[in-house]
Amino acid sequence: MSKSEPGPVVACHCSQCRRQTGLYYASCDVSLDSLTIEGKSSIRWYRSSETAERGFCANCGSALFWQRKGSPEVSVMAGAFNLPSGLSFGYHIYCADKGDFYEINDGAPQYAKGV
Repeated sequence: MSKSEPGPVVACHCSQCRRQTGLYYASCDVSLDSLTIEGKSSIRWYRSSETAERGFCANCGSALFWQRKGSPEVSVMAGAFNLPSGLSFGYHIYCADKGDFYEINDGAPQYAKGV
């Protein structure tokens, strides 16, 4: 079953996400059936691993999406939603791989790997 409402926001601290964003990837899952993309013709996809791909804007280069191969959901960067987004923060994943230049101290649950 896929979800029609986005959320919660999840912070991924894996090395790929850190390298793409400079810190961590803050995103939330949305059902592909519920997602409306303005400017869809400008979206490009990059196969970042054997199991997932990342979507970005070909015009400005903004990171926008992460999708597991075959999933009915896509992770949308939290900053891509219009305000007010109504989103809330959930938890951190891949904390064992986080950068050494910052701390995670917001009180949200932290997981060494995914959940």
